[in-house]
Amino acid sequence: MKKFSQRDDNKEILDNLEIEGEAVSQNLKELDIINTLLGGNAISVVALKTVLKFNPAKKHWKIADLGCGSGHLMLEMHKVLKQKSCTAEFTGFDANSFIVKYAQAHCVNDPSIRILCQNVLTNPFPEVYDIIHASLFLHHFTTDELVLLLAKLKQHTATALIINDLHRHRLAYYAIKWLTGLFSKSYLVKNDAALSVAKGFKKAEWTTILKRAGYKRYTIKWVWAFRHQIILYPDSLR
Repeated sequence: MKKFSQRDDNKEILDNLEIEGEAVSQNLKELDIINTLLGGNAISVVALKTVLKFNPAKKHWKIADLGCGSGHLMLEMHKVLKQKSCTAEFTGFDANSFIVKYAQAHCVNDPSIRILCQNVLTNPFPEVYDIIHASLFLHHFTTDELVLLLAKLKQHTATALIINDLHRHRLAYYAIKWLTGLFSKSYLVKNDAALSVAKGFKKAEWTTILKRAGYKRYTIKWVWAFRHQIILYPDSLR
């Protein structure tokens, strides 16, 4: 029986940054559906609304989305900003060139969004952003890599860092394994979805990681379905 006391250190298929083709496209389509139906995207949207609530006078936002995938969450966040009469510049980052091209096509009708092919762990970050957002991205890294990345992001975040990632839990693992086995047409989703849960985090692990990376003020909320919503605030970033 699989144990969940520690993070799984196996690589997901999608961690191969050279992977491309229809299988990747199908994976991205299904992930957008899963994250919409199970409420995963809403977690990031609610976090964005929280940040906006505490900054009502600010009407222009520069936002970076790390591991942006299809870019769908940037489109969703832009809707919220428009509703609040805010303008925005979005920069999506992904290290897979095929996924970057997919995202560029997916977001082609929104001129506020640009997508860059860049490994954010190993390459210099280009500028400072008001908000840096990472959804279902940080579990791809080892704990030590994650500490280094989060420490680096402190120098490039002006207002808030939003994290939306998986809670490692037996029920979540077997539920997504069962659901994707029944309904998914993507071998990538069938392999990586459950493994992603096994690579996820417990709340206490997040607390340790954030302390190691130098963060002091933040909120960590458990949100259905088996996610952690984390918002890091300004005085913890400087």
